Amino acid sequence: MNYQIRTLPARKRIALVAHDHKKQDLVDWATQNQVELARHELFATGTTGKLLEEHLDRPVRKLLSGPLGGDQQIGAMIASGDIDVLIFFWDPMEAQPHDTDIKALLRLVAVWNLPIACDRSSADFLLTSPLMQHEYECKIPDYSVYLKRSIPQN
Repeated sequence: MNYQIRTLPARKRIALVAHDHKKQDLVDWATQNQVELARHELFATGTTGKLLEEHLDRPVRKLLSGPLGGDQQIGAMIASGDIDVLIFFWDPMEAQPHDTDIKALLRLVAVWNLPIACDRSSADFLLTSPLMQHEYECKIPDYSVYLKRSIPQN
């Protein structure tokens, strides 16, 4: 497979998402890491964004609530190259009414080879990586062959 390089800027655009039972955990983590997070641009789904903005005392670009389309908005931003990192504290023990949206969001992160953290430990490792403070050349598959494929017509 051929690859293309997408340069992630030194000031990353970070999407923050949390399921209801993980919102406080994400808020606690973000508060603990507010100095590091202040170096980046933050995006979040509805309620999570409101909570983060209140606790971090800084602007967070708030999208719709996850079940109302916020997960899909973040997915679209990932596909268009407008998100560089996803921190998604999801609850593996609780079924979500929008599980298909969540699966699609996680799939897009893999398709576009973006860094993701899904709990405090992985978020700590990701945020403290030296790569978070510098430009990073992200190798993504070249999907031009896929886009140009011929589709048989009946």
